[in-house]
Amino acid sequence: MPEFPGAVSRRAVLAGAAGAVGALALPGAAAWAASGSAAAPKDWSRAVIDSTMKRYTPASIGGWSYPLGLYFYGQYLCYQRTRERKYLDYIIAWYDRFITEDGISNSFTSLDSMRACQLLPLLYTETGRAKYQKAAGQLRKRFESYPRTSDGGMWHALSREHQLWGDGVYMAQPFLALYGKVFHDPQYSFEESAKNLDVYFSHLKEPAKGLIYHAYDESGTQPWATGPGKHSSYHWARAIGWFGMAAIDILEVLPAGHPRRADLIGIVRFLAEGYQRYQDQATGRWYQVVDRGGDSKNWLETSASSMYAFTLSRGVQRGYLPASYGAVAQRGYAGVLQKVSVGSDGLTVLADICEGTNVGDLDFYYGRKRLTNDFHGLGAFLIMNEQFTT
Repeated sequence: MPEFPGAVSRRAVLAGAAGAVGALALPGAAAWAASGSAAAPKDWSRAVIDSTMKRYTPASIGGWSYPLGLYFYGQYLCYQRTRERKYLDYIIAWYDRFITEDGISNSFTSLDSMRACQLLPLLYTETGRAKYQKAAGQLRKRFESYPRTSDGGMWHALSREHQLWGDGVYMAQPFLALYGKVFHDPQYSFEESAKNLDVYFSHLKEPAKGLIYHAYDESGTQPWATGPGKHSSYHWARAIGWFGMAAIDILEVLPAGHPRRADLIGIVRFLAEGYQRYQDQATGRWYQVVDRGGDSKNWLETSASSMYAFTLSRGVQRGYLPASYGAVAQRGYAGVLQKVSVGSDGLTVLADICEGTNVGDLDFYYGRKRLTNDFHGLGAFLIMNEQFTT
């Protein structure tokens, strides 16, 4: 990972946070033993990936989708740390179901359909195979004609005309920024990716709470686009988590002197205040509807909690956030570890993951299925765990 002026080491974040928050923030074997379960794996990332690879082959794990794109990105981060070749080979086997020497056959009619392309520049770097560069270039070209709002925000999908969803920035913009770095296309890719975060943020932010709304409709025709802001009414946890991770990922590759860099750091700081304010003190996790922890129907959601812990920890590590946020990050990490276990079959189980979710009312968000081992959660868990693994 690149270093930045004023950055704090990951080890320092963990050490300082553990001392600050006490027993709840002591993850791994100690916290696991306290729960009454068997000893925790020494490496939760390896355990989750090994379990997933036992459950599925690259052919049976599923088709092209953003949750699998998220998951494989997490598995790739583990491969980067461990250099365990079987992890990369599994990823390549899945991608080669869709990527040929002619690139990829995909019309990219939604931002969701773009997320799995995040691995293409990375696979090209690992293998040197031209087909990955070609496929990445096909998506890069698609951005030029992809529809936008009047101020330049990419629609969530062709079927979601004029709409910007907080989820959407993570689906496309980190890829575009990484493409610019790997394939030497900085002028367009850096500016366009960072600009989209600025545009989305301008429409979705709720300054009084340090949160963002789920979606915005420029046309104002959607039933949920109420009031002069034309945004939805509620603060859905995972949308806010996607947004924070997108800002972090783009900052990883955006040059130090880029004019929008300060804006993205400002977004991270804005979100961090909200994360800290609404963290559940009993568990360290965050609620499905973030600011309504007192509602009896609300519930603590694992994928968003993983995203928040990652964003906070990386923000402190890079010097975007004060060191005091390390305690919040560590508390969140410890809270998520309370939701992962090992079943009687020896395979990992990650619980309380919200299924894929559209824009809705409170009952809709509260009523979403709470899944186990869903790839939204597994991917977010791996990204978080790799951040906290020293």
